[in-house]
This record gives sequence, C-alpha cells and structure tokens, in this order.
Amino acid sequence: MKTCKLFCAVAAALMLMIGAAPYSVWAGGKVVFGDQGFDSIRTHNRIAGFIMKYGYGYEPEYMMAESLTVMPAIGKGDIDVFMECWVDNYQEAYDKVVETGKAYDLGANFPDSWQGWLVPTYVIKGDPARGIKPMAPDLKTVFDLKKYWKLFQDPEDPSKGAFISCIPGWGCQKVNGLKLKGYGLDKYFNHIVPGSDAALSGSMIAAYRKGHPWVGYYWAPTWVLGKLDMTPLEEPPYNEKLWNDKDKYTCAYPSVKVNIVVSTKFAKRAPELVEFLKNYETTLQMNNDMLAHMKDTNASAEQTAVWFLKTHEKLWTTWVPADVAKKVMAALK
Repeated sequence: MKTCKLFCAVAAALMLMIGAAPYSVWAGGKVVFGDQGFDSIRTHNRIAGFIMKYGYGYEPEYMMAESLTVMPAIGKGDIDVFMECWVDNYQEAYDKVVETGKAYDLGANFPDSWQGWLVPTYVIKGDPARGIKPMAPDLKTVFDLKKYWKLFQDPEDPSKGAFISCIPGWGCQKVNGLKLKGYGLDKYFNHIVPGSDAALSGSMIAAYRKGHPWVGYYWAPTWVLGKLDMTPLEEPPYNEKLWNDKDKYTCAYPSVKVNIVVSTKFAKRAPELVEFLKNYETTLQMNNDMLAHMKDTNASAEQTAVWFLKTHEKLWTTWVPADVAKKVMAALK
C-alpha cells in the first residue's frame, strides 16, 4: 500500500511538472462547452478545452446542444462556453440572455465569415498546370454573368445557364432566387436547388475535378473552400436598405457575427478563462484549412485541435500568459 501511495504521488508530481494536472484532480473544476453537429465548433471547443485542461487545470466537458436549447442553457448556466454563436441565427434567444445579463459576448471567434456566389478560379484565370485556359477572363461581378450564361449551360434546359443554389428550407434558397431576379439574371439562369449540402458541395467538387465551369452559392468556413481554389463574384456592398427590400436583396450578404458567448456564472467563477477567451480569435482561412485537414486525414475533432495548436503556435500563445503557454506546449509534446 505504501508503495502504491508513493508511486501515485510521484506520478502526480511528474504530471504537474509537465504542466498537466492528474485526471482525477482538476483544480479549477469543470467547464461545459456547448457542442453541436458541425466540425468547426466541435474543433474549436476542443482547442479551447485543451488549453483550459493543460494550461489552467480545468476539466472540459462537451455537451450536445441543439439550436433551440443552447442559448437558454447558457442563460441558466448549464452550459458555460459557446465557441461559435452565429448571432443572426440565434438573435431572439441571444438578445434575451445577453441583454438580461445572464451571458457575456466576448467577441468574434473569426470575424471574416462569408457567404455568397462564386466560381472556380480557373474559369477566370485558367490553370496552366491542368491545361485549362481562361473561360471567362472578364468575369468579375454578378452582372457579368449575363454575357457568360452559355458557359454555365443547364443540361436540362440549354436555353439558360444553371445557377446552383443552397438547399431547401435554408433562408438563402429564397434569397438567391430573389437575387437572380433582382439582378436581372432570371432571364439567363435557372435557379437550381440541390436536395442536400452533400449534393451542393458534390456538384462543385465534381465540376472542379473535371475542370468544368460552375457557378453557385456557398459559405465559409467549410472544408470544401479549404480544398478548392474558388473566386467570389462581386456584388454591390451590403446595404441595409437594399437588404430589407425583401423582393430583391440586390446587394452582398451581410457579414455574419460568429462570436464566443459565456454564461455569467462561468465568468464569475473563472475570470482567467474569460480573459483567455477574449483573446481567442482565428481567421476564415485558418478555419477553411483546419476543416480541409480534418477531411483529408479523416481526423477527429480532438486530433484536429492538436494539429491546429501545433500548426498555429505563434497565434495561440498570444492568447494566454507565458506560464500557461509553457504548460500547453509541454502537453502537446
């Protein structure tokens, strides 16, 4: 028994020396992250969780939370941290918990999220390595599509081009249809609505692999845009008045707020973690690359989080004090 106690004590001491607390004794307590079914938030949860675990001595826990329940759960303190709050998608519930002081918005996770219309870059610039010549060298804006509609000819209706839109039930399906009309493109393009995200991304990937023209809608961050070289088509800049003309939407999509939100109870209990999360910020390109790596290597969220921390050491070490960074780096090794 004495030998066991001595061994356990030595093991615990060694773990503390390398910056990790023994799994059974996390000095800071538990941190509950709101997990959801898409890869970016699951990975961000585990990036932050890894840092909290090995740098600060907290035990992360990942709780699945559906869109309708996550903000109320934060308001109650059942969930501590929500690493990707797409504010516009949660606006009513978000306002309810933030404006009543039950939650704090700590700012953007990635401030440059995007959605809009795009084409493969080789359509405009060509791709000499693949033997592809420029097909539409003057294609720059959505209005230029009128003269290039034949390039994107709809195989089901050769009299028009095919614009590949977003999937049924998503708000962007309606918006894209009205944009086509508002830009005067409905005379030149059919509004094609794929049955699923897999069908939408699959159509883009299939065209890209063959070097064929493709035009449609997508968003980022996604693994698809981390793998494919695509060019957004310019639209008039977002204008609230134009956007609120619900019959046209004749401007760019508004930028989307993707913020980190924490419960007030958590903020009072762990102010040092709040300071860390205030500093936590990534970029759209980092997220695209992260998701592409995840797809290419079939990595789990945990494995991708470690990859991110090793790849972007210069970034995340600015989020935390030097002593915390040292502990996390030791754990990564």
